[in-house]
Amino acid sequence: MKRINKSVGPAPAKKPSAAHPAAKNPVLTTWRTPFGLPPFDRIATQDLDSGLKQALKVHRAAVKEIANAETRPTFANTIVAMEKAGLPLERVCAAFFNLVNTCATPQLQEIERDIAPRLAEHDSAIFLNTKLYKRVAFLFERSASLKLTPEQSRLLERYHTWFVRAGAGLKPADRKRVAEINMRLAELSTAFNQNVLADENSWHMVLSGEADLAGLPDGFRAGARRAARDLGIKGEAAHAITLARSSVEGFLTFSARRDLREKAWAAWINRGANGGKTDNRTNLAEIAGLRAELAKLLGFDTYADFVLEDTMAKTPAAVGDLLQRVWKPAVARAAEERDALVARAREEGSNAPLQAWDWRYYAEKERKARYDMDAGQLRQYLQLENVIAAAFDCAGKLFGVMFKELEDPPRYHPDVRVWEVTDSRNNHVAVFVGDYFARTGKRSGAWMSSFRSSHAMDTKPVRPIIVNVTNFARGADGEPSLISWDDARTLFHEFGHGLHGMLSQTVYPSLSGTSVSRDFVELPSQLYEHWFAEPEVLERFALHYKSGKPMPKTLINKLKKAETFNQGFATVEFLSCALLDMELHAKSELETGKLDIAKFESAELERIGMPREIVMRHRLPHFMHISGGYAAGYYSYMWSEVMDSDAFEAFKETGDIFDKKTAHRLKQYIYSAGNTRDPEQLWSKFRGRPPAVEGLLKKRGLV
Repeated sequence: MKRINKSVGPAPAKKPSAAHPAAKNPVLTTWRTPFGLPPFDRIATQDLDSGLKQALKVHRAAVKEIANAETRPTFANTIVAMEKAGLPLERVCAAFFNLVNTCATPQLQEIERDIAPRLAEHDSAIFLNTKLYKRVAFLFERSASLKLTPEQSRLLERYHTWFVRAGAGLKPADRKRVAEINMRLAELSTAFNQNVLADENSWHMVLSGEADLAGLPDGFRAGARRAARDLGIKGEAAHAITLARSSVEGFLTFSARRDLREKAWAAWINRGANGGKTDNRTNLAEIAGLRAELAKLLGFDTYADFVLEDTMAKTPAAVGDLLQRVWKPAVARAAEERDALVARAREEGSNAPLQAWDWRYYAEKERKARYDMDAGQLRQYLQLENVIAAAFDCAGKLFGVMFKELEDPPRYHPDVRVWEVTDSRNNHVAVFVGDYFARTGKRSGAWMSSFRSSHAMDTKPVRPIIVNVTNFARGADGEPSLISWDDARTLFHEFGHGLHGMLSQTVYPSLSGTSVSRDFVELPSQLYEHWFAEPEVLERFALHYKSGKPMPKTLINKLKKAETFNQGFATVEFLSCALLDMELHAKSELETGKLDIAKFESAELERIGMPREIVMRHRLPHFMHISGGYAAGYYSYMWSEVMDSDAFEAFKETGDIFDKKTAHRLKQYIYSAGNTRDPEQLWSKFRGRPPAVEGLLKKRGLV
């Protein structure tokens, strides 16, 4: 039974209405739709509310029956029974959280605030149930004699670990306190994320006239014009900048208006820290304190120790060693980059001190001067439709899968597109859902989630329904949507996660797809990014949006030469977040709610030597990764990058980036294996040796 994942998800287009009777509630009935997609056109908001509560009730009863059984525990009547009992609730939760994260309404957010602590309480009631724990422990102690398959042994070990780490072995008073903390953390995390969304949705900047548009390339202007229309801003010439990353970062890169750049930058970095009811600083202080208390109850010095014990990294010391090995050369490189940008600004006629809102603008000027290439030029070759096609084509070459778009599938928003995924023999593999454009009510960023995970517990295997969500700016009517180079890499990144889910070949849902260690889950996604930057992919899919001509080899060569440009900045921007995440969760004595988040952030940035001209990629008040599942885990992107650099080198060594033998090993041991083995074993099976950090440093140009 998968632990409920409440950190991802999408919301129904249908308006609130009276809920259907439980027996007819479309959330709870069998979905007789193409491929079992949720019947969004029949689901009202109140159906989700009542459906969640009913599914909780049914699951609670099923778990109680398993726990109270008088029969001798077996793998079938305990572990498999738990796996099967959890499926109906997981289905309803997947529908709801996928909906509330992509099309949030006040009604859906109210349900989320109510259901999040209920789910936490429910989760605690299961994993703190002593009768259930005794059945699992009984099996775990006798696992060697049970004649289990390797996957069954892994699942039993995981269940035992989940119960122990949840606190099932604690004294009654401590178990009660753990449950209380889990409930409160669920409330705080939900409020934190909703506050960030509220700040993002409440801000936009209208650009009036050519003076405000100075420096913006045509493709970016088209997106800003479409954003203004979507916001209901009147006037044919109206343009708008929003806090969708592709919008605000593009503006900071291209806008020649320094005053407007500062305005957009301030709105971007101050999300969650604007005072009032959406300010997250007190929320995060309480979250950090409760996590420190939870760790102590579970027998750990700090929350970081607790989290890392069940990862590849194992200890905060191991994480710290990796981060420091990269941090020092990154800061040194960023200082060199800063000096170059100051010189560039002076050449452009500006003697003002370089500020954080200037960095992207002058970096783009410097890139143009050094490599005769700019981001606006790249956008002309990056049509969203072609980048999607490139992602599909690479998957076909590597893993033998094909994508056929469905004409009129059930969908939760008109933007959504749906594909059936098949193998070379036309066997059904998965359903893939793409939701690519920014809109009001949609959580910022990009992520992968699912409406259904794969498993093979029944006679007929159940195949997954996987979702990719991004927040790209839509092109003007009749014009293609042009995206940035970073956006294209993001699309490939999330599609890598998607393939991890789609190609899963596990028997049990709790081990399927991305249900792996946090510092292993980013390997398939970050690895997949590599293929888009390869010349043979760009020559086929990077086509000029007007002429249709492929990206010239001269431009591709410039891209290659510029690969490590500005990597000091990018690395510092990311690593500062990882370092502060670890420091926040490595405090052994932290009174709940007493930490001053603003002072902590400022002091820690000074301690680590954060360059004045660079700001954290995610400041703490809007750092949604650590309000949820990536707490004491943001380092995992860097940990996985060590592996992904080495993994792609395995293809390079063959002379063929689509080498069939290497791709077969990659699919077998990484993309389809789920959590059926320890991640270190899976890596070793694929690569044959431990990964080395030198590949990462080389990739980022830090050596």
